[in-house]
Amino acid sequence: MLLFLKSMGFGVAVAAPVGPMSLICMRRTLDQGWKQGIATGAGIALSDATYALLAALGLSRLLASGMGGDPRLLRLGAGLILAGIGALGCLQRSSRGQPAAENAGLAAAFWSGFALTLANPPTLFVFAAIFAAFAHGASFDDGTIAETVCGVFIGSLIWWLGLTTVIARLRHSISPGTRRRIGLVSSACLLAFGLFTIASAL
Repeated sequence: MLLFLKSMGFGVAVAAPVGPMSLICMRRTLDQGWKQGIATGAGIALSDATYALLAALGLSRLLASGMGGDPRLLRLGAGLILAGIGALGCLQRSSRGQPAAENAGLAAAFWSGFALTLANPPTLFVFAAIFAAFAHGASFDDGTIAETVCGVFIGSLIWWLGLTTVIARLRHSISPGTRRRIGLVSSACLLAFGLFTIASAL
């Protein structure tokens, strides 16, 4: 039980910092409502759990040695996608003055959240470092791996559930003009994150 609670804490700690996925999740919640936001957050949580599983199994060594592929290509792809989303959002909001409509169903929101987060290999090394420090170099057995991964998923999901719920409650009290300005700033930040990711991958 203690391991599960600690793993939940790891999940919250990894999800909580404000980054490009947080901006995407918040923007979708503002523009399209709670269901779109939590679907995106659930996809992010599943991706965090996937990286936790890989780290717990020791696959980070394969990536670090180059046997798992070049992580720079993943970062480059993620940067291009994030920059594209940000640029499109800026253009649509500036030219039409309306929130950018993504016309995406809940499944699309979920899988886009999963894929974009999975395209961020440093998350794997974050979990690898946490687990290495926690386990003191010992490998996990199957039961420990399952408990750890489930804890990370639940912790991350709780964070996104709380974040999207707060934003959804405030959504209708925010004027359309303020929402457009928030969306424009959010899109500009996504564009900046994307360009920074591209530069770091080159």
